[in-house]
Amino acid sequence: MSVGGWIFIAVVVGVVIWAISIYNGLVALRNRFKNAFAQIDVQLKRRYDLIPNLVEVAKGYIKHERETLEAVIKARNVAVGAAQAAGASPGNPGAMQALGQAEGALTGVLGRMFALAESYPDLKANTNMLALQEELSSTENKVSFARQAFNDSVMSYNTQRESFPANIFAGMFGFTAAELLQATESAEERKAPQVKF
Repeated sequence: MSVGGWIFIAVVVGVVIWAISIYNGLVALRNRFKNAFAQIDVQLKRRYDLIPNLVEVAKGYIKHERETLEAVIKARNVAVGAAQAAGASPGNPGAMQALGQAEGALTGVLGRMFALAESYPDLKANTNMLALQEELSSTENKVSFARQAFNDSVMSYNTQRESFPANIFAGMFGFTAAELLQATESAEERKAPQVKF
């Protein structure tokens, strides 16, 4: 075989190795943001598990505010469904937007419940309520950190996916853009639920 033939083979092998490394890099980044979403999912499940207990404790004290307690449970159930849909397809724009909206609504009704609980001194002093509120506050912080890690991973993936020459391979191999998980609530609702009495 001539020198020109060997050079041609070396160039083809180099291009194939280069394409494989780009593909594997995109796979690694996609898996990283999916893992980051799994961390959010763990914290959201913990949050969702705490809410019914919180409502049960509050029920005994807030008898005339049944509508608020029902709104909390309804918002929790919607958020659970949205989290399951997002977990099935992390980064999917529709799923991420639905989860952000459901979480915003849940945070809003929890805030209303805590504001309402302020007018019940016995409830404010209940040790179970205080412990659940502390757990919820801690979980809210963990959700925020996990959301930031997820968004950072999505940003890295999207940046690599859109950069030349990876954008050519991303389109060929079906690497679609991933959506950030953004809070969609108002500025007032963005505040963490007030859990101190």
